Amino acid sequence: MCSVDRIEMDSTIDLPVPFTRWFAEKGWRPRAHQLELLARAQGGENMLLIAPTGAGKTLAGFLPSLTDLVRRGKLPPGSAFTGIHTLYVSPLKALTVDIERNLMKPVTEMGLAMTVENRTGDTPQAKRQRQKLVPPDILLTTPEQVALLLANKEAERFFKDLKYIVLDELHSLVTSKRGHLLSLGLGRIRRHAPQVKTIGLSATVSDPMDLQRWLVPRGEAPAAPAGLVHVTGGASPDITIMGTESRIPWSGHVSVYAIPEIYEEIKRHKTTLIFVNTRFQAELLFQELWTVNEENLPIALHHGSLHAGQRRKVEAAMSENRLRAVVATSTLDMGIDWGDVDLVVHVGAPKGASRLAQRIGRANHRMDEPSKAILVPANRFEVMECQAALDANYLGAQDTPPVGEGALDVLAQHVLGMACAEPFDPLELYDEIISASPYADLSWEMFERIVDFVATGGYALRSYERYAKIRKTGDGRWRVSNPAIAMQYRLNLGTIVEAAELSVRLVKRGATGAVGRGGMTLGKVEEYFLEQLVHGDTFLFAGKVLRFEGIRENECLVSNAFSLDPKIPAYAGGKFPLTTYLADQVRSMLADPKRWQALPDQVRDWLSIQQERSMLPKKDELLIETFPRGKRFFMIAYCFEGRLAHQTLGMLLTRRLERAGAHPLGFVATDYSLAVWGLNDIGGMIGEGRISLSELFDEDMLGDDLEAWLAESYMLKRTFRNCAVISGLIERRHPGKEKTGRQVTVSTDLIYDVLRTHEPDHILLEATRRDAASGLLDIARLGDMLKRIKGHITHLDLDRVSPLAVPIMLEIGRESVPGEAHDAVLKEAADELIAEAMSP
Repeated sequence: MCSVDRIEMDSTIDLPVPFTRWFAEKGWRPRAHQLELLARAQGGENMLLIAPTGAGKTLAGFLPSLTDLVRRGKLPPGSAFTGIHTLYVSPLKALTVDIERNLMKPVTEMGLAMTVENRTGDTPQAKRQRQKLVPPDILLTTPEQVALLLANKEAERFFKDLKYIVLDELHSLVTSKRGHLLSLGLGRIRRHAPQVKTIGLSATVSDPMDLQRWLVPRGEAPAAPAGLVHVTGGASPDITIMGTESRIPWSGHVSVYAIPEIYEEIKRHKTTLIFVNTRFQAELLFQELWTVNEENLPIALHHGSLHAGQRRKVEAAMSENRLRAVVATSTLDMGIDWGDVDLVVHVGAPKGASRLAQRIGRANHRMDEPSKAILVPANRFEVMECQAALDANYLGAQDTPPVGEGALDVLAQHVLGMACAEPFDPLELYDEIISASPYADLSWEMFERIVDFVATGGYALRSYERYAKIRKTGDGRWRVSNPAIAMQYRLNLGTIVEAAELSVRLVKRGATGAVGRGGMTLGKVEEYFLEQLVHGDTFLFAGKVLRFEGIRENECLVSNAFSLDPKIPAYAGGKFPLTTYLADQVRSMLADPKRWQALPDQVRDWLSIQQERSMLPKKDELLIETFPRGKRFFMIAYCFEGRLAHQTLGMLLTRRLERAGAHPLGFVATDYSLAVWGLNDIGGMIGEGRISLSELFDEDMLGDDLEAWLAESYMLKRTFRNCAVISGLIERRHPGKEKTGRQVTVSTDLIYDVLRTHEPDHILLEATRRDAASGLLDIARLGDMLKRIKGHITHLDLDRVSPLAVPIMLEIGRESVPGEAHDAVLKEAADELIAEAMSP
């Protein structure tokens, strides 16, 4: 250890001279919260820092590590092996790379003798191997790489000297399966390095205590929650909703109507970051902007399906201020410090107040200067949602979801990973697992069931050798069955189950039409989209118009093309669900005409005519409208509970309406409402008492009806597929090859049918039901809604479509009109529908 001169900052904090000198040379002073976190971390506390964007969270999180490393000094040549000192974990590869770049600047400027490296899925294998042999002092990585490092016999050696774990954007990690895997990893790390302390960083949190508990060991003797430093204040953001002379669409989610206004804003600002909610929107918006880009401004595209090389180029160009705008999805949501971004444009409603705050924070990235943002609603309901999100940000309201119970498929993956590292004692591993916050309440019986699943696949599968991944040794420990299992585990590790994708390779097409084998990889597109294409079709991807040349092995071959009507890949990820908080605010806005003053004239007129022709629901009321149109009868329920809950409700309502004799033909759901249509007059049946709305929307639909529907629904099979892949029951990747999405689906469907028949209480079926309830089905939210509306259902039987029903009626049209004349037919149908609803 080398001694370091220090300069006193106050009675409890002292900084090494290089730091005080660096702050002085920059004309800066450490902020109070940075010094408080440093003092408390040095005092041995685990810490959570909640601070607005631009408050210097990253520097605060690293100060304990940097000062400790300065005190330690450079290790002399020939020193014994020393593991990493600090582990930094972020949810995004881009954020990890950005932090390395930003952290190295002060390290270099201060002349600090320490090494900083990143390790992500994009890191070359040779560098990853070298890092195990010669670890850096500070390793910047992702949850998946932590799990890989732990599933190694050298893990204890690698982590034994670890002093600090810094967890960035903690709120976005803890609520997902990635967070569950990371929490289990922290339990193992604490065994290797009992002295380690955790520091969590977050900008948006609704319940800090959730995170304070997550950061420390739980189990039978839980540690005290992490200490909290909560920074308030900072400049209020400058948020507006984009005004437009164009007609605000009644439905849809791509906001193409506002392209001219968005382009004008790009011209007025140095650098604009344009956020969208899906990759589909990103590709379309990017193409539309280039169509109007008469000044040839440098505009780029960034989303998760693009090739890593292209993403890195965009990130580098952003950091060097060479771009005027970037169209991005959630891949640039968090933490990344683009100094010259002076405007964030959010296209489409943000679906959450906290998500909007996170994205707005990408502008200016300075605490004392207001972030400037413009919201561009895609349709009329989204205008109200954007206004509600804007109001929430000025109030400082947060709606991050609570930390949930740990997923069982993730636990199975972790158990196998620990066996790959070394034989484990089940009692020791159980104690380690329940020290992880999401698994603190895991019973010993459930743990035993998980171990048995990893060892046999379960009762119905135990006769198949391929499912026996671990074996019990003579001393009662469990070891991996053979080295090939460990190799497979490392190939398939992770909790993100993407839809099956094919690499898109750009090739040259010869005069004869033959295509070559070379060419650059542009990224990946989902298999099911490509299967719908025929040779010669064109589609948009990576900002280019591409001609589909065919599929060769696991690659989609494309060539450059020109087309005025290219298709756009759709991705299974879909839109974010509307948060409960924003849904509640939209219901409040509808019920209070005083709040309409903040809305555009077009939207106010729409709501006013709805009030005249029908009614607007009160905040805690469910409005049901019924009306005939064509040869069909429609029922619209204005629930405002998000698309997932509405889809589940639609499935259950159609079963009940079928039993009542209404002959339902189908339904469609949006974030705001649900439409069901059938052959019989649903409104008349309600009026005559043949259908009781209180019985139709009774909470008991979440009992037998739900079970019966799930028994025949494809949704559980889809969820089971994900659980089977995450748990390790089905392996996507094998050395030198990868199963196609179809192969995986066939395999999991067969196993699902076997288990449903022969072992209905199988642990993986239980994991599937839990996942479906909280994810695809949103059952808890639907249950809360059914309770809320009990005794508060109002039915109006109308003679025609109402203004409020137009948006969802247009969704029905969008689903049902095929052919090349699609857009023209839709527009004609939309105009007719709107005229009918709005005419006197």
